[in-house]
Amino acid sequence: MRTFDVTVIGGGPAGLAAAISAEKEGARVLLIEREARLGGVLKQCIHDGFGVIRFGEKLSGCEYGARFIKELEKTSVEVSCLTFASKIEKTEEGFLLTLIKRSGLEEISTKTIVLATGCRERTAKQVSIHGSRPAGVFTAGTAQYYLNVMGQMPGKRCVILGSGDIGLIMARRLTLEGAEVLGVYEAKPTPSGLMRNIYQCLNDFEIPLHLSHTVTRVHGDGRVCGVTTAKVDEKMQPIAGTEEYIECDTLILSVGLIPENELAEMLGVKLDPSTKGALCDQLYMTMTDGVFSCGNALHVNDLADYVSESGDEAGKNAARYAAHKRELAEVHFDRNFLYVVPQRIDLTDKSKPAVFFFRSSEERKKTRVRLLLNGTEILKKTYQNLRPPEMERLSVDLSALPLEASSKLEFVMEELPS
Repeated sequence: MRTFDVTVIGGGPAGLAAAISAEKEGARVLLIEREARLGGVLKQCIHDGFGVIRFGEKLSGCEYGARFIKELEKTSVEVSCLTFASKIEKTEEGFLLTLIKRSGLEEISTKTIVLATGCRERTAKQVSIHGSRPAGVFTAGTAQYYLNVMGQMPGKRCVILGSGDIGLIMARRLTLEGAEVLGVYEAKPTPSGLMRNIYQCLNDFEIPLHLSHTVTRVHGDGRVCGVTTAKVDEKMQPIAGTEEYIECDTLILSVGLIPENELAEMLGVKLDPSTKGALCDQLYMTMTDGVFSCGNALHVNDLADYVSESGDEAGKNAARYAAHKRELAEVHFDRNFLYVVPQRIDLTDKSKPAVFFFRSSEERKKTRVRLLLNGTEILKKTYQNLRPPEMERLSVDLSALPLEASSKLEFVMEELPS
């Protein structure tokens, strides 16, 4: 049986960064990927905006991924594509993984695991769209794959449900390829994507955005022939009498992403109901010793640069891992936050500043975020605008703080006068 120090599951931006950083620490690393090529979703992202933070330049997703793959090829990391982890068991030495490969089954032993499995898209049934199941209903990521990788148009007259970033980017992409995007329909009263994508993908191409609207029914026998839309109330329920039939041949869903955590659940890793990802400390280790999580498997990120940053840290810390008893302090936050990651601080290793990511629970103007230790303010930062779709990053030096397991470390948010 082959043995590794670190096994990284997932070959997207987080997994690539994790494998490279673990190998730099001297670990024997295995990177497994279920698809035929590394890169994850980056392979189908031909738009720019990647790498601004990490490389100081605008790259397409393909270019961004290629830089990591090129760096990976210079390392001793063993890469296994078209490989599935079907079973993971805890052992005295670490973990026993059962892998399904083209050559058959293989069992390997590893001291630590990095879960870099990314996220998946919500489907039509998960957002309660009624009607038949004709061809022509795509998630935004699937439509992106059809167009950018396969070179096939998903349709000619398109309706997009949801204003997530992939949906907004696809609205622009479809328009540039000659399709007619009839509108983007968003059930919430505010857009779900980044404001730059609202301006660049919708406003610049005069694509209408209908807030507080949803698709209630899909019509068609064999192929989509139309959808019914309706206004929704403050409880997201369709308002009777506001229905409108729209003739189209394609419905594209951009209704949210969910961290992919089936393997985490198999290991008994505790999940955060707010993020749908694992609970972790500032070293990206989950509440299960030896299991690390990063990227969109941990929480859905806005930028691939932040995904890679978490992969760097998770891989490095997995390689440095030595079984020890952690002393954890819980991170608290008030109801004005949608979530804060990490949710715990390992008091046995405060050598580096802890990097926190958070989202506000609702759109806010001038706002101050404060970090309190047992009621005493240790940090504050003012934001001119906070929106749930836009994740914020905050680095905090905890090394000199008298932080104990019983301490109350709490983030609070307060709105300031304009």
